[in-house]
Order: sequence, then C-alpha cells, then structure tokens
Amino acid sequence: MPNIKSAKKRTLVIEKKTAQNKMIKSEVKTAVKKFLALVESGDKAAATEMFPSVCSLIDGAVTKGVYKKNTAANKKSGLAKKLNAMA
Repeated sequence: MPNIKSAKKRTLVIEKKTAQNKMIKSEVKTAVKKFLALVESGDKAAATEMFPSVCSLIDGAVTKGVYKKNTAANKKSGLAKKLNAMA
C-alpha cells in the first residue's frame, strides 16, 4: 500500500486506465467474435458489411494506446484473410 500522496494518486489513475483499456479490448473482442461467427456461418454479404466497422474499432484501440500498431495490422490482416477465403 502506498504511503505517499503522489503514489496513492498514481494507483487510482492506473486503476482507472486499466478499466478503460479493459473496456476497449472487450469491445474489440466482441466485434471480432461476431465477425468470425458471420464468416463461419458463410454469410459473406453481412461479413463484408461488418468488416470496416471491426477494423475501425481496432484502429480506435490503437489510437487510445490499447494495441500497438503492428498488433492491430496483424489482427486486421488475419480477419481480411478469413473474409477473402470465403468463396
């Protein structure tokens, strides 16, 4: 437990930021799961329609510092591959 006032403040700030990051990550994961469910079901039209919104969420997470740039690119690339593999 921190004794110094600034250390107490830092723990509060870290808890708040951790909660925000967790919320953003959860939102991205949910969107990716929904997208993958559409891909698995074979609904190419709906998956194609949803792909830009999923990419937008991932890009937003990068902007907020939740994901690094290359991680986001890797995620988007994998989703695009799965979308393009639908024939």
